[in-house]
Amino acid sequence: MEIRQLRYFLTVAEELHFGRAADRLHIVQSAVSQQVRRLEHELGAELFDRTTRTVALTEAGRQLLPHARDVLAAEARARAAIDRLRTERAVTLRLGTSSGLGTRLEGILAAFARLAPDAQLELVTAATDTRLKEVRSGELAATLLRGEREDTGLELLPLWQDPLMVALPARHDLAARDGIDMADLAGLPLRLTPQTRNPALFDLVTRSCRAAGFEPVLGPEFTTVQDTLATIAYGKPSWTVFYAPHADQLPVPGVAFRPLRNPAPAMRTYLAVRPDPPGAGLRALIEACHAVYEQSH
Repeated sequence: MEIRQLRYFLTVAEELHFGRAADRLHIVQSAVSQQVRRLEHELGAELFDRTTRTVALTEAGRQLLPHARDVLAAEARARAAIDRLRTERAVTLRLGTSSGLGTRLEGILAAFARLAPDAQLELVTAATDTRLKEVRSGELAATLLRGEREDTGLELLPLWQDPLMVALPARHDLAARDGIDMADLAGLPLRLTPQTRNPALFDLVTRSCRAAGFEPVLGPEFTTVQDTLATIAYGKPSWTVFYAPHADQLPVPGVAFRPLRNPAPAMRTYLAVRPDPPGAGLRALIEACHAVYEQSH
């Protein structure tokens, strides 16, 4: 039995709704349902009667409720005592970052400085798998993650969604438009990071192309931002994609950035953290990330 399972159980018991409980916990609903099921399996008893319309406590759930409250209250008192100790000294949190965050990252830094003025946030750039590994080991407090991944062993807290923008030669006929239909890019070579390096982005773009009715023609791989954009600007016509916050910071002569539509692909960003109860610094970081999310809505 894990404390987080009791926390999820108590939140569902208070809300009597898995979706509202997930919103309160800032996690996806499937994670709440999965952990409650695991708790029920361990206890050998159903804790909730579920129908398509209602959720109600069973007798076993009612029996567990006061004990869950006692355990979580004791855990909160213990955490508060440790937090008081931690605030007596400067805290440095190491946050893994993803490319193309643009002003999102600036917003996180500003909100964190406001929420935890005595703490420092150290930014760490590395490959996605490396960052996830370092969060699991405790080398990183958390990492920003583009796209959901399964079996990470971590909690993925959903944040904002960023639309993708197409980058294409400014001299191309399509650049005269305010927005580009995905179907109009059929036949134009696509410069994209390989699936092995960025599966979430590769899958999103290729899935969007197929939804528009064509199979993308893969050109040379996306290498660096500078080299790829220079080739698009002055080489044979081709296209690539950038997250909108990144594209806004990339005025490049010879390259036009335009919104995509029909469909309009967008990527969800998550904050990946260990499933343990967060300390004061990490709670401030989570709150800072959610503040940036709220500002984007």
